[in-house]
Amino acid sequence: MKQAIVLGGSFGGLLAARVLSDHTDDVVVIDTDDLSTSGTGPGAPHRDQLHALLAMGHLQLERWFPGITEEAVADGALLGQGSQVQFHVDGVRKVDLPEARMLSATRPFLESHLRRRVMALPNVRFLHGRASGLLDDGRRITGVRITPVAPAPEHPHPDEFTLDADLVVDAMGRSSRLGKWLQTSGWEAPPLDRMRVDLGYATASFTRGDELPGTVIAHATPGPASNYRPQLSEPGALAAVEDSQWSVVLAGYTDYRPGPDPEQFLARMRRCVAPLRTVADVCTMVGEVRTYHFRESTRREFTRLTRFPGGLVALGDSVASVNPIYGQGLTLAALQASSLAVHLASGAHPHAPAWDYFRRARTVVGAAWDLATTADLAQPHVTGPYPRGYRLSRWAGDRLITASVHDSRVNSAFTDVLHMNAHPRTLTRPSLLLRAALTRGPR
Repeated sequence: MKQAIVLGGSFGGLLAARVLSDHTDDVVVIDTDDLSTSGTGPGAPHRDQLHALLAMGHLQLERWFPGITEEAVADGALLGQGSQVQFHVDGVRKVDLPEARMLSATRPFLESHLRRRVMALPNVRFLHGRASGLLDDGRRITGVRITPVAPAPEHPHPDEFTLDADLVVDAMGRSSRLGKWLQTSGWEAPPLDRMRVDLGYATASFTRGDELPGTVIAHATPGPASNYRPQLSEPGALAAVEDSQWSVVLAGYTDYRPGPDPEQFLARMRRCVAPLRTVADVCTMVGEVRTYHFRESTRREFTRLTRFPGGLVALGDSVASVNPIYGQGLTLAALQASSLAVHLASGAHPHAPAWDYFRRARTVVGAAWDLATTADLAQPHVTGPYPRGYRLSRWAGDRLITASVHDSRVNSAFTDVLHMNAHPRTLTRPSLLLRAALTRGPR
C-alpha cells in the first residue's frame, strides 16, 4: 500500500497506525486534537475515568510495543502481580491468583507512551483535522475529505481538502459517523445492536503513600449474594497510578449513579471494601470528582451486510462499545488491531472488501458482547433482549462466580475469560461446572 488513513488518534487509532506501519509506505493519523504536540491527547469525554487494561490487552500491547511495560513502570506506572491484584465479590475477597499481572496507570498516561512510540515510526504522521466524509468510486473508498481544525503549514487556509488512501480505518469511537457517510454514498449502514444499561460512574484521584503496601489494584463488584444490586454491595475499584496517586472509580445504575459531590463520593467509598475505605479515611482527594453517563451498549454488525466497499475497516468503539464496568474497551481495541494485522499479513488486497477482517473482529467482539450483556441482564432495570439459553447461562454464571471466591481453579478459569485470555465457552466445560456446583467454602 502507498497510503493508509486512520480516523482517530486515541488508543485504538494508535494501535491501528502501528499495525499499518508494517504494511504501508505512509500512514496518516487524523484527529481533531493536535497530536503532534506533547499535549494531553484526544478529548474523549470519558478518557479521565479509570480504565482497565486486561491481561490480554497488556499482552497485545507488549506485542506491538516491545518494552512498553518496562518503560511505563520507569515513568511511574505500577505492575501489579499476584496478591497485589485483588478482586472482591459481595464484599468478600476472592482467592488470590499467583499468575495475576496487570499494568496500572491512567489512560492519558498510557496513551502518551503509545503516541510517543507511534510518532517515532518513520512512515507515520499526524494531521490536526476533522474528517468530514469519504471519497469512493462505487467499488471502494478512495480517500477522505478533511477540514483543518486550525491552519497548518501544509494547509494554511482552513478549507476542506482531500487525501487519497488505499485503506481507511475508522477509529472515531462511539460517535463515528461512518454509517451516515456510507448511506450518503449509496451503501448500507451496518445493523446496530443495542442494550440500554443506564450506567453512571465517577472517578476521583487521591494522594498515595504507604497506607496499602500490598495493593496495586482492588476491584469490588456485587454478585449472586446481593442479586447483583449495587445498592446492596457497593461496586468500585482503585488503582495505584503514576504521580503517587490512587485513582478510584465508583459505579451504579439508574437512580443510584454516583454524582460529582466529593462528600457523597467519600461516603460511598466507605461502604465499599476495605482498600477503598482506607483510601477514603487516610488519603486526600486531589481535584474534582469526574462523572460520566453510559446509556447503552452498542455493536455494529458489519458481517450482516451483503455488500461493503473495499478500502475500509473499523475498529474499537466504532465497532462495539460495551458496558465499561467490565473494563473490556481497551483490550477489545487491541485485539481488533491484531485481527487487522492478520488480515493484512494474509495478502488480502486493501482495495477489496475486508470480510475476513470483520469476521475475525466479530469473534472477539462477540465474546465480549455476550459476556457483558449476559451480566447486564442480571440488573432488574435491563429488559433485554434476552439471548437464547439465558436462564441456563445465568444459573451457571451464578455458580461460577460464587465458587471463584474460594476455589483457585475455578477463579483462574473465570478470570481468564474476564481478561479475554479465553473464550466464554471454556466456562461451559462439564468438569468446571461440576466443580463450581460442589464448592461450598474455602479450600
